[in-house]
Amino acid sequence: MGSGIAEVAARSGAEVKVVEANEDALRIGMERIEKSLERAVRSGKLAQEEQEATMANLSFSTKLPSLHDRQFVVEAVVEAEEAKLEVFRRLNDVVDDPGAILASNTSSIPIMKLAMATNRPQNVIGVHFFNPVPVMGLVEVISSLLTGDKTAQLSTEFAAEQLGKRVVTSQDRAGFVVNALLIPYLLSAIRMMESGFASAEDIDAGMVLGCNHPMGPLALADLIGLDTTMAVAESLYEEFKEQLYAPPPLLSRMCDAGLLGRKTGRGFYTYDR
Repeated sequence: MGSGIAEVAARSGAEVKVVEANEDALRIGMERIEKSLERAVRSGKLAQEEQEATMANLSFSTKLPSLHDRQFVVEAVVEAEEAKLEVFRRLNDVVDDPGAILASNTSSIPIMKLAMATNRPQNVIGVHFFNPVPVMGLVEVISSLLTGDKTAQLSTEFAAEQLGKRVVTSQDRAGFVVNALLIPYLLSAIRMMESGFASAEDIDAGMVLGCNHPMGPLALADLIGLDTTMAVAESLYEEFKEQLYAPPPLLSRMCDAGLLGRKTGRGFYTYDR
């Protein structure tokens, strides 16, 4: 479970176990949650007692088998199909409760593919949060052809009633609702810059000041991560074979170079790390 998802769930009163692949990732996840809660206390959005209660609802582990007694598991690993499939294969063997919900935070990979890595596809569903999770009010809930009605109902109730999110539902198609609309927009902005039509700054200023968007498309791609943008675009193109989903060469080269946006300190813009 990603640190932002874990924080929101723990704030709601749910007992949450966070599993990371290694000790460094675990430490970073813990620090992100602690800093986020401290900022909320300083800004008056959260009482000190609520911060302490939230941390008390969280436990951390590097071992996937520690999830054996969970009833709702959210996978939030890197946006790579094979990595997610491996997690679902292991969760299928690890989680004891045959009725436990196995959810994916994928932003583009069809849920049916993940469900078929298990012997309980009726319990697999997409529950897609948006970054940063404590701030963003939306969650997409995506049922596959085999997702059970009870799984969909409980997942929707958890996101809407316990976490306080606005839920939108989507058919199980790559990209779902938001990224099927967003990614072509981001790719179009990258192509515009790549062609020399306009600078990154002017493209972003045009959308912020001309369309009242809170952030320009290239700054947004940096925030999302250019590797994630690339992965979602590839998933969309694989499914639909439409040119508007094809990653531009510039995006591919930047990913090859490790220029992934905010998380690496450089993408379309340069950032302090």
